[in-house]
Amino acid sequence: MSAQDWNDQRIEVIIGALLRTGVLLAATVVLLGAIVYLVRHGGEIPNYAVFHREPDNLTSTTAILHGALGMSGRAIIQLGLLLLIATPVARVLFSAIAFALERDYLYVLITLIVLGILLYSLFESSG
Repeated sequence: MSAQDWNDQRIEVIIGALLRTGVLLAATVVLLGAIVYLVRHGGEIPNYAVFHREPDNLTSTTAILHGALGMSGRAIIQLGLLLLIATPVARVLFSAIAFALERDYLYVLITLIVLGILLYSLFESSG
């Protein structure tokens, strides 16, 4: 596909499909995690008298991935939420690539600044 094949309408269609796919994938993963969690823990009675923070095994990306591979319902739900967060980040990254293919370098720069701010806010707040 050449750079001339990239026009605004085509880019909007691809971005729309990217966002839809990301949200549907995230929702599917969260639903799968909810099913796994309810099958294993659905009969438990919650204790609302004491607040329990998120366990450490659900606070880092690598731990979430390991937990999801181990079929932990809560880890699968967290993975779905990570996918949901990653969806707009992927959209910004795709936009930067699309602007570069259109040779619109001012928008490439602006989009990369936005991407940098997004990534900084995601990784700085978790550390």
